[in-house]
Amino acid sequence: MAELNPLAEELSCSVCLELFKEPVTTPCGHNFCMACLDETWVVQGSPYRCPQCRKVYQVRPQLQKNTVMCAVVEKFLQAEQARTPVDDWIPPARSAASSAATQVACDHCLTETAVKTCLVCMASFCQEHLKPHIDSPAFQDHPLQPPIRDLLRRKCTQHNRLRELFCPEHGECICHICLVEHKTCSPTLLSQASADLEYKLRHKLAIVHSHINGATKALEDVRSKQQSVQDSMKRKMEQLRQEYMEMKAVIDAAETSSSRKLKEEEKRVYGKLDTIYQVLLKKKNEMQKLKAEVELILDKGDEFEFLEKAAKLQGESTKPVYIPKIDLDHELIKGIYQGAMDLKSELKHSTKKQQEKKAEDHNGSGNKGNQMESTSKPIHPSKKTTQDKKTKKTPGAPGPASQFSPYKLPTFGAPGQSLDLNATSPDAAPKASATQPNSAALKAKALENFLNKSRTELLEYFVKVVFDYNTAHNKVTLSDNYTTASVSDGLQHYRSHPQRFTYCSQVLGLHCYKKGVHYWEVELQKNNFCGVGVCYGSMERQGPESRLGRNPNSWCVEWFNNKISAWHNNVEKTLPSTKATRVGVLLNCDHGFVIFFAVTEKMCQMYKFKVDFTEALYPAFWVFSAGTTLSICSK
Repeated sequence: MAELNPLAEELSCSVCLELFKEPVTTPCGHNFCMACLDETWVVQGSPYRCPQCRKVYQVRPQLQKNTVMCAVVEKFLQAEQARTPVDDWIPPARSAASSAATQVACDHCLTETAVKTCLVCMASFCQEHLKPHIDSPAFQDHPLQPPIRDLLRRKCTQHNRLRELFCPEHGECICHICLVEHKTCSPTLLSQASADLEYKLRHKLAIVHSHINGATKALEDVRSKQQSVQDSMKRKMEQLRQEYMEMKAVIDAAETSSSRKLKEEEKRVYGKLDTIYQVLLKKKNEMQKLKAEVELILDKGDEFEFLEKAAKLQGESTKPVYIPKIDLDHELIKGIYQGAMDLKSELKHSTKKQQEKKAEDHNGSGNKGNQMESTSKPIHPSKKTTQDKKTKKTPGAPGPASQFSPYKLPTFGAPGQSLDLNATSPDAAPKASATQPNSAALKAKALENFLNKSRTELLEYFVKVVFDYNTAHNKVTLSDNYTTASVSDGLQHYRSHPQRFTYCSQVLGLHCYKKGVHYWEVELQKNNFCGVGVCYGSMERQGPESRLGRNPNSWCVEWFNNKISAWHNNVEKTLPSTKATRVGVLLNCDHGFVIFFAVTEKMCQMYKFKVDFTEALYPAFWVFSAGTTLSICSK
C-alpha cells in the first residue's frame, strides 16, 4: 500500500479528496471529478476560478471527460483490488437461504409446513399435498424447488411469470417474457448472478476494510505528529524563556552598575560640600566673634586701652568667604546615561530588525504555501499592513546606537523614552485597577483634596525639574545648570537630535512621570509671551501641531500679551488675569488630572485638566519674545 499511496494522492480530486469519478481537466491543467467541479462552479458563479490554482475564467470552459485519466484510475483500482489484505481478516459468509424454509406454510392446507414450491403452480405444498405432483404424470413437467418465501414478489408484475433471470445492465430481476425487452442485455440465472455479485461485494468489503486500516494508521500518525509538535514547542518555549531571563539579567546588571556609579558620584560631591559647609560655618562663627569684639572696643572711653586692643584687632584677617566650585562630574553622568540609551537603542533596533525579518519570512512562506495548496479553499497571502505604507517617524523613537563621546551632551530623559526617576524598579509601575483607585468618585475626591491644600502641603510633592538640552529649540538659551530658559537673539547651533523642537521655541523637562503625584514651580519674568504645561513624549517636534496645547498630546496655560488662556487639542479657554509671576504645576498621574496654580500669598487655581493619561508626561515650556525668561524654582 505504501508504494500506491503517492499515486493515490495524484489520482484524487482536491475537492472531494477521493479517487476521480469521470475526471475532467481544466485549461490550466488541473484534474477534478466532473460532478465536483460542476457543483463548485454553480455555487461560485461567474467569474469561474480553478479550485486549485485560482486561475480566473470569465467564460465557463467547456470540459470533456479525460479518458486517459479514467483508464489510469481503473488500472489503479484493479491493482489495489488484486492486493491481498494486510491482515488475516476474512469477509463474513453469506447467510443460507434454507434457514427460513420452515417458516413457509402450505398454500393448500395453510397449516402444515411446505416442503417444496412449484414454479408452475406458483404455490408451496406440504408433504401430503405434494403427492399429486410426484405421483401424477400430469405434473411431471412442473419444476419443484425448496420452499420460497414471498412467492408473489418473485412474480413479474407485467407478465405474471416467475422472475428467474437477472439483468446486470438494468440491475433488476426479469422473467422469460421480459427477455424480448432485454435483447441487447446479457441476463443470467439468479443463482449465477447472485454468486457473481456476492464475490464482488466480498472483494469490495475487503478493500473497504483495508482503507479503514489505512485511515486508522493515518489518524495515529497525525496524533503522533501533534504530540511531537507540542513537545517540540514546549522545549523551544523553555529555551526562549531562558534566553530572555539571561537578557533581563544582563540589563539588571547594567542598571545596578550604572546606579552604583551615580550613587558614588553623589556621595563624593555631597561629602565635599559637607566639608565646605563645616569650614564655612566655622568661618562665620569667627567673623561673628570678631564683630562682637570690635563693637565692644568701640564703646571703651579709655584711649590707652582702646589703642592697645584696637591695634591687636586691626591685625585680624577679614578676607571674604571663598567658596570653591564643587560640581557633579557631568561627563560621567552623560556617559552613564548615554550608555543606557545606546543599550536601549541597540535593543530596539535588533528587535525591529528581527520582526521585519520574521514578516518577510512569513510573507515568503505564505506565497510558497499558496502555490502548493491543493484544496478548494487556498490560503491567500495576507494583505499588506500599514508597515508597507509610508509612516511618520515617531519623535520619541531613538536613532541608531552611537559610540559615546565625552564631549557629547546627554541624551537621557528625552521625550518618548519613558525615563521615570521616581520609580524604584520596573516592577513598581501601576498594574491593575485593584491597586489603583480608578472610580470617578475617588478621582473627584482626590481632585477636591488637592485643590484645598496649602502651598506648604503641595511642596511635600515637590520634584526638581531641569530642562532637557536635546529638546531645546535653537532660539532657546539654557543657563543656571539647565534651570533657566530664555529667548536668544541668534541661533544657538545645537547639534541635531530627533527630540529637538524645530518649529516652536520650546523645551521639555529632562524627567518624565508616569505614576504618583508631582509638583513644581516656575518663575516668569516679562511674562507676556510664554507658556507652561505638560505633554506626552510622542508629541510632534515639527510643524504648527508641535506647539503646546495645539494637539491632543499636550496641556498648558499660556500668556499672550495681557491675555491668559488654557489650551488643549487646539481649543482655547480664556482665564482671568493675575498679577502672580510664579506658577505652580501639580500633576497627579494616578487620578488623572493636572492643576495650574497662581502662587501668591494664597494659592489660587488658574485652571485644571482632568485626563486619563495613557503615556508618561514631561514638563513643557514655551518662550517667545526676546527678554522672556522662565526659571525653575527650587524648593
